[in-house]
Amino acid sequence: MMVYMEQVWISAAGLSLATMLGAVIGFIVKELPHKWNDISLGFCAGIMLSAATVGLILPAAESLGSGGWYLLVVGVVAGMLFLNLLDFFTPHLHKITGLDQEEHRNNASLNKVMLFVMAIALHKLPEGIAAGVGFNSPETSDAWAVTLGIAVQNIPEGMVVIAPLLLAGISKLRALVISLAVALLEVVGVWIGYALGAISPLLLPVMLAFAGGAMLYVVSDEMIPETHAHGYEKHATYALVLGFVTLLIFDLVF
Repeated sequence: MMVYMEQVWISAAGLSLATMLGAVIGFIVKELPHKWNDISLGFCAGIMLSAATVGLILPAAESLGSGGWYLLVVGVVAGMLFLNLLDFFTPHLHKITGLDQEEHRNNASLNKVMLFVMAIALHKLPEGIAAGVGFNSPETSDAWAVTLGIAVQNIPEGMVVIAPLLLAGISKLRALVISLAVALLEVVGVWIGYALGAISPLLLPVMLAFAGGAMLYVVSDEMIPETHAHGYEKHATYALVLGFVTLLIFDLVF
């Protein structure tokens, strides 16, 4: 148990550091061209798609067996509905940020910026849950694959948080503190996921399916549409496949 808890701490710290690394890069790189933004986001989408299926949903299916298929479906659908519910209260990432400076200026009021930050923050909790729940399994390689997938995605997400804060006139120090607070929410999510997964052997695969459904929703509803909005669909698609295969190989090797 102590070994698992140490791994949970490492996972939580890694996710937070990835977000903060993205925030630091966001201070340095003010604007990323659409092409490279779509390629990098496509790669992240592939990583998360692989993590959701190979690292979460398939282990849940194997644990439940053919007789528990309905629990798998309930878990996946519940995860997707949970993220869909969040979208009723928080805006889509691409509707508020984007990459165009003019769009940033048009949406630079403090209320909208803080609403955007809240959207990112709320999405950190299910991401953390997805990473933490798998550490209850005897074999933690899938949990590490999910952690890696989310950590890779956290870097550009951390970059995206910084720009609207700075354009709203918030000081660099305060923007960095806000980014740190958002990153720490993922630590909370990791421990919530670990605690929920430890409640019972039956709840663990359902939580794995729930986390997988949540990640599938993010990939389909947020990431892929964003990569196909600027004319670089082919680049993003190839990057997605590369990301999917990369995490698949990581899971097989390690």
